[in-house]
Amino acid sequence: MPHTGVFFIPSSPNAPNIVGLLTERLRSVYSDEAIPIGRWVLEHKLMRDTPSCLPASAHAPNPAPKPRYVQFLSMTNYPKVGFIYASENVDGENPKTKTTTESGMIMSTVPNASSTEIFRHFVRCCEPIWCHRHSVSVTGAVYEVGDFRVRLGEVRQMQPHARPRGTIMEIEWKGPSMIAAALSTSFLDHDGSQIGNEMDIDGGIDSDMETPYIPTEAQIQLEYEQVSHLIKEFWTCIYNSNDSNNNKQLSAAAVQEAILIPDVGREVKQKIAQRRQPGWQEREKRRRKKRREAIALDRSWGGFSEKQQQQQDEEEEDIEGDVDLARQYMELFRFNR
Repeated sequence: MPHTGVFFIPSSPNAPNIVGLLTERLRSVYSDEAIPIGRWVLEHKLMRDTPSCLPASAHAPNPAPKPRYVQFLSMTNYPKVGFIYASENVDGENPKTKTTTESGMIMSTVPNASSTEIFRHFVRCCEPIWCHRHSVSVTGAVYEVGDFRVRLGEVRQMQPHARPRGTIMEIEWKGPSMIAAALSTSFLDHDGSQIGNEMDIDGGIDSDMETPYIPTEAQIQLEYEQVSHLIKEFWTCIYNSNDSNNNKQLSAAAVQEAILIPDVGREVKQKIAQRRQPGWQEREKRRRKKRREAIALDRSWGGFSEKQQQQQDEEEEDIEGDVDLARQYMELFRFNR
């Protein structure tokens, strides 16, 4: 479950090479600690409902309907998962109707192939109702800097017209996390030794198991706030570096940030809340016991083979943290269109 912060610098007509400046500052501030580890690519598509032809006064005394969006996001660091961020279905004619989320948007995760097909369906069959406003892509490099992982790249609009839109920097905290420990699937045996993998048949089916410490919602929120301060300090150290040659060029740029945005941590808090419910530990122990028995008898579990089930578990373990990162990108890439 990563803690991340995303910073976006919009492009201007006479903008310098912001990617190059930030890369130079990253290496100058952290010198040998900034280790390049690869490349990354991101793609974002925005759909918006077709605006009404009626003026706002035609909806009086009710307010004019707000625009609705459907956003699609894919990242090479999560190649199997596609993210869909859609406006809630709220009746604009009824002012008493309220959204169930703070942001008014609902996040869904689907296989990447399904996300691509859903977008094609919108373009082919829903064009009179929904219009494709724009598509942007990001290509950049990934750096390891101590307890941080930095992704830096240039944002370019591909549709409807190709043009640069700015620079993006994602800062991910890789250090210790109480939330990550609480979401871990590892359990402890009765003697305190860890049963490293729930697929371990030799781990003792009837061994006593205990759950890790489950933080309260206030503690979860406190960790989000504390890590956000660390990420902002990291960004400030790079952005406001004492560089006499390039300081004026960066200081004039308006930076948009997305860290503690609405609904951040929503899925994480829900999953941890389930672990605080009475009887969760017993239900989890029974589930693990049945899975070990099925594997020992060389049977599939839930329609999956052992290898397929392991792959599914690995994807599910990261999905809650991924949606927070996807929200941050989508809030920035909407561009108020």
